Amino acid sequence: MSRLSAAALLAAAVLVVPGHSFIESAHAQAASNSSGGAGWFVPKTAHPAAAPAPAHMSRPAPVQAQEGDGQDGEEADNSRPPPVLPQPNIPTAPELPKAAPPPAAVIGIISVADVMRQSMAGQQVERELGGRRDALAQDAQKAQAGWRDEQQKLQAAAKTMSADQIQGQERALQSRVMKAQRDFRERNRIIQEAAQVSLGQIERELVQVIQHVASSHGMNLIMHSEQVALHVDGQDITNEVATQLNVVLPKVYIPAPNEDPEVLAKSGKMPTTASAQAAAPAPAAAPK
Repeated sequence: MSRLSAAALLAAAVLVVPGHSFIESAHAQAASNSSGGAGWFVPKTAHPAAAPAPAHMSRPAPVQAQEGDGQDGEEADNSRPPPVLPQPNIPTAPELPKAAPPPAAVIGIISVADVMRQSMAGQQVERELGGRRDALAQDAQKAQAGWRDEQQKLQAAAKTMSADQIQGQERALQSRVMKAQRDFRERNRIIQEAAQVSLGQIERELVQVIQHVASSHGMNLIMHSEQVALHVDGQDITNEVATQLNVVLPKVYIPAPNEDPEVLAKSGKMPTTASAQAAAPAPAAAPK
């Protein structure tokens, strides 16, 4: 367990919450970090629809496959097998001296998804960020309905307006739509990054808890339960890990709706659950 890492732990694990999943895998987290949070935390409904393209913009025609120039009236033979390329020589790998065998495997199994279902901190993240996600989806649906109504009104009034008036109102509507879409994307980014901050705390703590639980049982190899077809009693440490995780991390720090996680990270003063507890006033001593 000395080399257990967050990526190895969550590579095949899913944080399942009622109706939705927040973590797909550690690879998904890495991808979202590199792409600004895309793909990590998605509202229930689709993202706000992009503004419709102007009617005069047409899609490019699909490129047609070109036929061979047909020398002597024959078409090119696309089914011809690839050529056999030469294989350069490679060095011969040397034999290695005998080394000490690894210790006998003492195997345990865990369902990270079940641990996260039981995690009080995970439930806290779902309640808080799930509510923000739902509010964003509702606002996006309401805005889209308003845009459709305005478009219909504009079309109905077009008969009594000049071309310049129609174009002016269309541009104004398009400008409002684009601004609202930017605002929705920004809100969604903040929700995604708040989820990364919150779930990252659980992930790091979970690695330590698994190490300690496994060590207490003398286990040196922990496998995901999804990879195991058969096991015996005493090898599944899922419930024990979940219980211990709730003891040491019953809640996590979640950035407030008006806090931008990127701004907090750049400031170098990212609050944590521990710092919030340290900042709390100490209870008054009982009178003697």
